[in-house]
Amino acid sequence: MNQRILIIGAGAVGAYVGGYFSRAGMDVILADPWPAHVEHMQTNGLRLEGMTEEECFHTPVRAMHFTDLQSLAKERLADIAFVCVKSYDTPWAAALAKTYLAPDGFIVSLQNGINEDAIADIVGWNKVIGCIASKIVVELVEPGFVRRSVSKGGEAYTTFRVGEPHGRPSARVQLIHDMLADIDSVKITTNLWGERWSKLVQNAMGNGLSAASGMSNKQFTQNDITRRLSIRLAGEAVRAGLSQGLSLEKIAGVDPNVWVQAAEELNTGANDTPVLDELEARMLTQAERMSDTARPSMGQDMIKGRRTEIEFLNGLVVQRAHEMGLEAPANAGLIAAVQMVERGDAPPDLARVQDI
Repeated sequence: MNQRILIIGAGAVGAYVGGYFSRAGMDVILADPWPAHVEHMQTNGLRLEGMTEEECFHTPVRAMHFTDLQSLAKERLADIAFVCVKSYDTPWAAALAKTYLAPDGFIVSLQNGINEDAIADIVGWNKVIGCIASKIVVELVEPGFVRRSVSKGGEAYTTFRVGEPHGRPSARVQLIHDMLADIDSVKITTNLWGERWSKLVQNAMGNGLSAASGMSNKQFTQNDITRRLSIRLAGEAVRAGLSQGLSLEKIAGVDPNVWVQAAEELNTGANDTPVLDELEARMLTQAERMSDTARPSMGQDMIKGRRTEIEFLNGLVVQRAHEMGLEAPANAGLIAAVQMVERGDAPPDLARVQDI
């Protein structure tokens, strides 16, 4: 039997994967709170655009307002629910998904941040799977239109990582793997929590920086001040993860300890900075391959006037660092800068972050 899939939150990531699922003929329902987006998809379908011709397509989808999901009680319930909302919306989204989930169904957290525990509080750990989308850079440009601004990972980089909280392989993880394989490269991980924290490091070093400064990925990587702040943010986040006993994966292709060492060279003001010099050269080379306009999700949120996830990303770094007896001053400073812009107390600008 074809699995019924319910996507709670058809924003950039939710609509992106939902569009591919729909094109593949899967039984998928995209549910979202933005009326114009839902109505456009109902009438005109969903348009996806990427870096190559094969990634640009239009597909009909079944889209529903959250208020209309109650009609699913008269239909077949969902076998799989993907929660793709912002971290701060996780509890109610999980409760909504639970209502329309089959007794043997389960929820996949396809989100930034670490939200599996919040979902488990609603449905129990036996119904939770984690899924990470790394270096995907998708944006809901307008109702019914999602654009991906970076090349697919393919064989060079694994975009999706899916795993059980307990770390053991399972048939349902294999099922999600196979569903995502049509979209981009994917692997089954036995190290979900290490993968999650490694992705959190990537988010912590770029998302808030873009939101507070107003810069794109390429701009803040090429600027000396913001690039070095990004390294300090990463170093603190890696230290917090390692202190928890997590086995971290490479971050932007770099061993986690390199970020710590480079940050230490920055913080000590040493004249001899071999690790920092090599890392900065690598980052600048990578920046040349970036789109001029691509922004991480929090940078997009700030432009759109939406609430950011800063307290669930950099905030979690500060919290866990404190629990481990560590300090994370760069992350704490960035939180204050983002919240200042978010409140409207100051515009996004380099000045917001240059003194952190």
